[in-house]
Amino acid sequence: QVQLVDSGGGLVQAGGSLRLSCAYSGRTISNYAMGWFRQAAGPEREFVAAISWNGGNTYYADSVKGRFTISRDNAKNTVYLQMNMLKPEDTAIYYCAADYVGSPSFVPRRRYQYNYWGQGTQVTVSS
Repeated sequence: QVQLVDSGGGLVQAGGSLRLSCAYSGRTISNYAMGWFRQAAGPEREFVAAISWNGGNTYYADSVKGRFTISRDNAKNTVYLQMNMLKPEDTAIYYCAADYVGSPSFVPRRRYQYNYWGQGTQVTVSS
C-alpha cells in the first residue's frame, strides 16, 4: 500500500557530496516515519538516519553524524539524505524505508520497525 522510489546514487570521489531522494506514495496522509539504511555486502542492512513524521526529530548513526543530514518535505512526499564528506567506507546500496507510527514525533531506528522499503540506489565512493 506504500510505494517508495529512491534515487540519486552514483560514483563520487572521497570528500565529495551526494543527495539521495526518496519519493513515497500511498497512505502518506497518515503518520509515517522515514529512514535510510545501507548494505555494503552480505545480508546485513545498517541503519544510517531516520526522521519523524512531523520532521521535528532526527537520529543518526555515529558513523555518519556530522556528515549526513536527513530531511523531508511532506508537501512533495519526499525524504532526502544529504551526504557530505563522503568516505570509501560509505560505499553501499542505500535504501529508504517507511512505516506508520502512532506519534508524529517518534523516530524508529531499527530495521524491524520498518515495513516498507525502496528498491535501493548504489553509492560508490572512490579513494
